[in-house]
Amino acid sequence: MSYSVIDQITLRNLMQDLECVNPEAFYGASAMNILSIQSHVAYGHVGNASAVFPMQRLGVEVWPIHTVQFSNHTGYGSWKGRVFDGPAIEDLVEGIAERGVLPRCDGVLSGYMGSADIGNAILGTVARVREANPDMLYCCDPVIGDVGRGIFVRPGIPEFMRDQAVPAADIITPNQFEIDYLSGIETNTVAALKKAILAVQNIGPKVILVTSVETDVTPSDSVDLVVGEGGRFWAIRTPRLSVNVNGAGDAIAALFFVHYARTRSAALALVEAASSIYGLLKRTEEAGSREILTVAAQDEFVSPTYRFSVEEI
Repeated sequence: MSYSVIDQITLRNLMQDLECVNPEAFYGASAMNILSIQSHVAYGHVGNASAVFPMQRLGVEVWPIHTVQFSNHTGYGSWKGRVFDGPAIEDLVEGIAERGVLPRCDGVLSGYMGSADIGNAILGTVARVREANPDMLYCCDPVIGDVGRGIFVRPGIPEFMRDQAVPAADIITPNQFEIDYLSGIETNTVAALKKAILAVQNIGPKVILVTSVETDVTPSDSVDLVVGEGGRFWAIRTPRLSVNVNGAGDAIAALFFVHYARTRSAALALVEAASSIYGLLKRTEEAGSREILTVAAQDEFVSPTYRFSVEEI
């Protein structure tokens, strides 16, 4: 596999080959309401500050609930603000429910969970929305850790993700470190990665996007993204960038979720999400910015400069 770019005609043909449920919805902004429960920062773009605007740019109505309100992300070493608790989240959900709109909620998106208390509130919300709309989707970005850093969340959160959040999800978007943790399998080969995805699918989520993948066949100047659905697997390879910013994982989870919800095709959602996030990060790198250029590079969300080809593996 090598990275290459495809045009709109090729993309439309791909959609037909994959028997996309609704190809035209892929290009239009079909009505959709997403409840996004994540952290938030006033300065910069992580959590909801990274995920909400891309979804809105794609024509989605987003109902954001913040689990924390910080001045900036914690990578700066100091910040101001506060962490909210589970009851605070439940109170906001109750207020939304009183508007009578939960049956119109098409999905719930969650990311970093600062405590099991917050996690339980999120899963309670998922159950409540699912009762109101059985067709809704829950996308969980199981934030646990990363290669080189190891586990960086609070004690008990990795187990909560593995044992409760992931089994409740329809879609998850772990990085390679996280799929290794969730599956108990070291994914240093493509065969091992497929085995890990299948193992985690067996406990709940039907669609798994694995980001920041490096196996024995990944060139040193590249990075892979792999998605599994229904016993099939697809991959995209993009050039490796030197940029190191917070919030990229939050953005790609949101982009993949929206595109999958619209097309019901993991392969197509991978093409769009990977292409958009690469364009966003490349422009961030070129600008030498410490913060991801969510606003300045917003056209990448709707019309990526590069659209990479997908390969079934």
